[in-house]
Amino acid sequence: MTGAAPAAGSSPPAKGVARTIVLPKGAHPRLRYGAERLREALQRAGSPATITEQDQLSGKKDLIVVGRAADALLQQAATAFHASADQTPGKEGFAITSGDNNTIVISGTDNSGALYGCLELAEQLKGTLEGKLAGKIKLVDQPEMVMRGACIGVQKPTYLPGRQVYEYPYTPESFPWFYDKQLWVRYLDMLVDNRMNSLYLWNGHPFASLVRLKEYPYAVEVDEATFKKNEEMFRFLTEEADKRGIWVIQMFYNIIVSKPFAEHHNIKTQDRNRPITPLIADYTRKSIAAFVEKYPHVGLMVALGEAMEGVGQDDVDWFTKTIIPGVQDGLRALGQTELPPIVLRAHDTDAPRVISAALPLYKNLYTEAKFNGEALTTYTPRGSWAELHRKLSSMNSVHIQNVHILANLEPFRYGSADFIQKSVQAMHNIYGSNGLHLYPESSYWDWPYTADKVEPRQLQIDRDWLWYKEWARYAWKADRPREGEIDYWGQQIGQQFGGGSETGKRVLEAYEAAGEIEPKLLRRYGITDGNRQTLTLGMLMTQLINPRRYGLFTLLYESEAPEGEMIIDYAEKEAKGEKHIGETPPQVADEVVAHGKAAIAAIEGAAPGVTQNQAEFARVKNDMYCQDALANFYADKVRAALQVLRYKYSHNVADLEAAVPLLTRSVQHWERMVALTKDSYLYANSMQTAQRKIPMRGVDGTYKTWVEMLPVYQRELANLRHNLDSLKQVRPLPASQKTARLTPAPVTLLSKAQTYTVGAGQPVFADTTAQLTALAPELLGLKGIRLGKAQMQSQRTELRFSTKQPVKLLVGYFGSKNPRYLPVPTLEIDATANDYGQADIKISNAAMVAGLPPVNVHTFSFKPGTHTLNLGKGAALLLGFVPADEPIRTYNAGLGVTNKDGELDWLFE
Repeated sequence: MTGAAPAAGSSPPAKGVARTIVLPKGAHPRLRYGAERLREALQRAGSPATITEQDQLSGKKDLIVVGRAADALLQQAATAFHASADQTPGKEGFAITSGDNNTIVISGTDNSGALYGCLELAEQLKGTLEGKLAGKIKLVDQPEMVMRGACIGVQKPTYLPGRQVYEYPYTPESFPWFYDKQLWVRYLDMLVDNRMNSLYLWNGHPFASLVRLKEYPYAVEVDEATFKKNEEMFRFLTEEADKRGIWVIQMFYNIIVSKPFAEHHNIKTQDRNRPITPLIADYTRKSIAAFVEKYPHVGLMVALGEAMEGVGQDDVDWFTKTIIPGVQDGLRALGQTELPPIVLRAHDTDAPRVISAALPLYKNLYTEAKFNGEALTTYTPRGSWAELHRKLSSMNSVHIQNVHILANLEPFRYGSADFIQKSVQAMHNIYGSNGLHLYPESSYWDWPYTADKVEPRQLQIDRDWLWYKEWARYAWKADRPREGEIDYWGQQIGQQFGGGSETGKRVLEAYEAAGEIEPKLLRRYGITDGNRQTLTLGMLMTQLINPRRYGLFTLLYESEAPEGEMIIDYAEKEAKGEKHIGETPPQVADEVVAHGKAAIAAIEGAAPGVTQNQAEFARVKNDMYCQDALANFYADKVRAALQVLRYKYSHNVADLEAAVPLLTRSVQHWERMVALTKDSYLYANSMQTAQRKIPMRGVDGTYKTWVEMLPVYQRELANLRHNLDSLKQVRPLPASQKTARLTPAPVTLLSKAQTYTVGAGQPVFADTTAQLTALAPELLGLKGIRLGKAQMQSQRTELRFSTKQPVKLLVGYFGSKNPRYLPVPTLEIDATANDYGQADIKISNAAMVAGLPPVNVHTFSFKPGTHTLNLGKGAALLLGFVPADEPIRTYNAGLGVTNKDGELDWLFE
């Protein structure tokens, strides 16, 4: 990862000197791999080279001796050739020392360190004039981060037929790339070239594709031929990875079981709200044990959240009584004492509590949590999220930073070395962590391809080489002088496009200017840090002026952004004449426009020097123009939103009129986005399921391109103009538009429950006297379902019913985060939170119950048939069923809140 200059006054050996690379007898596969890479580099540089393994040194000159510092052969060479290292490096470290008679000793602290030493010397061969080695080398280096890895999703952009999220068996039909050995070798070589030591494979339930259990033979999800292919490929992958010093770490979600297992036992493959059962625990424990026994060089990454209820004792029990015992069972069967790494994902679980309970049981534990959520937003994280990271970092395990999904960057290229270096420094200095888990820069769900409209499809490892290289360089060593880094990356990019370092520096300048745009946009204007929002597809005006309607995820602003103000907060302070704090929406609007302009100037400045890879340079250049258009689209739309919110407080139509030209310009910028992307990109986002909600719900692969969003933004503008004209003539009553009462749908309840006619004065629970005191007029007369409040709070609510027609169930969630109340569907922590279309609020502040918080109504949709709906623990209102096709107006009824007036969504809808 680093270079060393020739010693002053030394003269390099003559070109063509034959070299012998000497390894200890019976050398580890990592030494053999490293020696072979070094031999290839020597031969490319014009020096014939051979590899030999010896117990005792037999040569006296022109040797390169490679091994661990503790090996007798290395100690003999260091003494014989006066090539002792000045210091002893730490784990995975190495020393390269020139000795007498044109010899070099590469001494690793361990086998991985010796391997990295070989790669370092090979890189120096590429970097020195005419491929000659420096006359004298004294170099000691080691990585800062303990775990440095990348991940691949064994998942797809859409669900497989008949399956839920994360359920993707390993098959050639779904993942042809998984069986491509040549592609795996390329990818693993890329990882080791970047000194990465871990590869994470993400999948919901991989075990049923890779192991067969004698107790549950029917659980296997693939046919016999595929099963054998999977065994062969997984063994190939793990062996190839191990000789490069890479741990393969198989990730899985809890609790998911295989589809055949679920069907055999008449249960669901996954149900977040079901309790742990002895059957599922036994199946999971035996699956893990068989996996560990069969694939000994593989670690595990455990996601306790999403597919089982979030925070609670169940998480602790599952980890300590099922998962860890399963690993230990496998190790006993294997007769292995080396503990494979187990990584506990902090997502949607009380990770400190779980890891505290687990550490006495298993020593090789790691924790992992997202750096900026499912995006890249800041290198100055703070708040409660930073506190969690620091707490995990302080425990007796290594804490890993997960650079996850990058939903605000895709599909455009990202190469800001400055932003990435500062992010890694923040991982150390703010979070106190010491590991990196890196997602692909974009198109995670579409591995191995990019979204570029190129034939044949472009590979991510080719397009996004800079992404991997930048993160890996700083994971190895974060604090490097900025001036030297500009030179380094200028040289690297210059090699890609020709034109030398100066051309490379111009491209880097463009990357770094554009690299500020999407982070700033999301952290100041976004709804969420999760992949339910695709930033590069824009945002609706209602999402900018009324973000809480869309399930605003405030952690984005409180922890994953510098101190500052949301659009709605800024507008309120402006109206009240209060002082602004930190980063503001108008400030970011101005800054991203400037960044876009700078990116275009830099990339145009680089263009004359480009002498190779012109097609790829043209794509990089187009990305800069796309991001400039995106910056201007958001800047003008946010300025328009601020004018609309100003009208909310002033009631001066002139403020609203001022929004029209700004919104018009925003649409024009979007027309430019369409022109720039229609022939260059297949899609904006690689997750193309109903989980994706912002700006539009992605159903059946829709709303994934910019051209699909253009009519939406044009309609917003037309609606604003129309409603503004109406406003000038007759003032409407938008927040209290007359709405017909909803129609109760006939449904047969199969669960034991009382029913009641929804209305003021009606008790809502079977075991309390708490009554409805007010409700939105639409809800009057519905047939509510009355359950015991205490039971709802102590047990997961199960509702069984049958229906002959499609229906929607109206569920009222209390508007307070409290364990006593049913948690609101949240896609950031529960990937199934929109399986029934329940993620968004339909009517906010729709009802009041005496002594309880205001109620927000969500809807769950069901087809004809018999259903079992499992909700989590916590009190909620079941307000009844309505026909599925009956429209429910989305609005704020304003009950129980002081500011019910001034909602302006109607202007754009």
